[in-house]
Amino acid sequence: MVAGLQPKACLDLTEGGRELSPAHGKSASWDGKGCPGYDFPAVLQWFAERVDLIILLFDAHKLEISDEFSEAIRALKGNEDKIRVVLNKADMVETQQLMRVYGALMWSLGKVFNTPEVLRVYIGSFWSEPLMISDNRRLFELEEQDLFTDIQNLPRNSALRKLNDLVKRARLVRVHAHIISHLKREMPSVFGKDNKKKQLINKLPVIFAKIQLEHHISPGDFPDCNKMQEMLMVHDFTKFHGLKPRMVETLDELLTLDIAKLMPLLRQEEVELPEQIVQGGAFDGTRNGPFIEGATEGAYEGMDEDEWVVTKDKPKYDEIFYNLSPMDGKLSGTKAKNWMVTTKLPNSVLGKIWKLSDVDRDGMLDDEEFALASHLIEVKLEGHGLPSDLPRHLVPPSKRRQKGSAE
Repeated sequence: MVAGLQPKACLDLTEGGRELSPAHGKSASWDGKGCPGYDFPAVLQWFAERVDLIILLFDAHKLEISDEFSEAIRALKGNEDKIRVVLNKADMVETQQLMRVYGALMWSLGKVFNTPEVLRVYIGSFWSEPLMISDNRRLFELEEQDLFTDIQNLPRNSALRKLNDLVKRARLVRVHAHIISHLKREMPSVFGKDNKKKQLINKLPVIFAKIQLEHHISPGDFPDCNKMQEMLMVHDFTKFHGLKPRMVETLDELLTLDIAKLMPLLRQEEVELPEQIVQGGAFDGTRNGPFIEGATEGAYEGMDEDEWVVTKDKPKYDEIFYNLSPMDGKLSGTKAKNWMVTTKLPNSVLGKIWKLSDVDRDGMLDDEEFALASHLIEVKLEGHGLPSDLPRHLVPPSKRRQKGSAE
C-alpha cells in the first residue's frame, strides 16, 4: 500500500490498484487549509502506520512547504523509514536552478523532520509530455528506474517491514514502561497528589531526557511529548503499575536475540518466494524494447481509408531511416533509440511507441516499422494520446500480409 501526499492537493492511497480511506475505500483529500468534520493530521497518522510507502510530491518550479503542509508532515513522525520524496517537473528548470531547488528542499525538509537521517529524493518529470529542458534526461531516467524499483520491491519486503514494525512497537512499550513507573514512583502517598501530577506533566521533557540517559534509550523511541502530556491529564498516576524487571528483561531479550534469529528465516523465505511484480499504470511500459517505461484519437486517423495512413509521409521517414545506416534493412534498438530520444518525449512514451511499432517483435525496426514509430511520435507531439494496442489500420502493409498468410 502506497500513500502520496502533495503540498496543496490530496492524499492518495492505493492498495493493489484500489483507492482507500478509513471508511469507504476512497481517497481522502485535503485542500491545504484543513477539512471540517475530522482531524486531518490524525487521519494521516492512521494511514502512515499502515501503509508500506509514503511519497511526498513537490514541483521543482514552485517549491513551497506551507504551515499546513508542515503540520501534515509532522503527523508522519515515527514513519521516516517509509517516506520517499519526489521532486517532480524538474524539466521546467535549468540544471543550475535545479541544484538550488534540491538544496532548498533538503534544507526545508530537515527543519520539518528534525532527524539525522537523510530522506531519499527522486528527481524527474513524471508525465507523458515532451521535456521542456532535456539537459538532465539521463538523470531523470535513472531516478525513474530507482523509484519504480523501490515500488516493485514492496511485495518482497513485506515481511521485513512487519518485523520492523514489531521492533518499533516493542521499543515503544519498553519506553512507556519506564515512563509510567517513573511517574508512579514520584507520586506522594497521601497529600499533594494533584499538584505533584501537574508538576510531573510539566516536567515530562526533563523526565524523558533522564530516562534516556539512565537506560541508554534512543530519543527516536520516545512518544510525542506534547501528545503524552495531554493524555496524562486524565489519568490517576497512583493507579499506574510499577516496573517489572523480569518483563523488561524478556522484552530486551526479544529485541537483542529473538529478532536476530528471525532475520535468516526472512531471507530464506524471500529467496523461495515467486517473483511478485507490481503491474498496471506506468509499470506497463517498463519492459518495452530498449526503453525503460509507457503512457487516443490522433492514432485513429485514416481508420476508414484503404491506403495505409503513414504512406503519405513515408518518403520523409525513409530519408531519416536510411541516414541512420540500417543493417540488412533494419535498425537496431540502440540506433532507433538514439534518434527517438531527440524528440524529447520521455522514455515512458517512447517505450510505448516502440512496443506498438516493433510489430514482428524482433527487437529491430524495418523501414515500415520505423515509419510507423515516426508517425506515432508525431501523433503524440501534436497532443493526442496513444492506443493501448496497435489498431489494424496502422499495421504496416507487409505485416498484414504475413499475418493473413499465417492465419
